[in-house]
Amino acid sequence: MITIQAIDHVVLRVVDLQKVADFYLNVLGARWEKKQEAVGLYQLRVGTSLIDLVPIDGKLGAMGGAAPGKEGRNVDHVCYRVFPWNGEAVLGHLASHGIKGEIVSRYGAEGEGPSIYLADPEGNNIELKGPPWAPVPGEG
Repeated sequence: MITIQAIDHVVLRVVDLQKVADFYLNVLGARWEKKQEAVGLYQLRVGTSLIDLVPIDGKLGAMGGAAPGKEGRNVDHVCYRVFPWNGEAVLGHLASHGIKGEIVSRYGAEGEGPSIYLADPEGNNIELKGPPWAPVPGEG
């Protein structure tokens, strides 16, 4: 049996490495973990997970075929659990970077709770997920 506990890493093929890296670093608070320029692999740390950025014109990126785009995505979306959660503060931070969002209730690994959808500069969809809503007394 295999028991998965969390996302280890996500690999995103990108056209503009600097623009996408700046988004994850400055908007979502990632930090550089490791740069392997010889193979074209740039790793960012987010919490306990990594986001690997692979430029399509690098050694690894060239093996993946055509560039990502509106009609050819590599991933539908990646959901990151945000802790601690302060939805209004998250929306304010995103707005300070020119990103509009709204809090919508969606089901995730921990149950129904708040989430915000947005996209990085190359259209990779991201979900920022808060904790499950508190149980309603008398239900369940």
